[in-house]
Amino acid sequence: MKERLIKFAKSMRRQPTNAEAIIWATLRGARMQGFKFKRQQPIGAYIVDFVCFECGLVVEIDGGQHADDVSADQYRTQWLQSQGFRVLRFWNNEVIERRDDVLESIIRALREYPSPQPLSHKGRGA
Repeated sequence: MKERLIKFAKSMRRQPTNAEAIIWATLRGARMQGFKFKRQQPIGAYIVDFVCFECGLVVEIDGGQHADDVSADQYRTQWLQSQGFRVLRFWNNEVIERRDDVLESIIRALREYPSPQPLSHKGRGA
């Protein structure tokens, strides 16, 4: 199962949504306050859009399909939080229409809540 998840994550990296591409242009290469983010990263049974393991921060960019199944996203967020991650969620249209506000929210999260130690890449927490 893990190999299948990794393969799927790699394919998702090659086909980002417009909103994901906008955010990745700023997050990649430690451009966000020097913090390193990974995109389409498997954590447990999930693939998160962006993660900074150093800070334990997950950033999810949600399309319209997420409005149909809010409970699945809530469960996913709760699971990630139980593993020590903080989760920020933004809608595609927020990213496209208010990119600077979204980026400021990410910067604020990086500044306000640094993790005391890096989290495991496997999602088991510190």
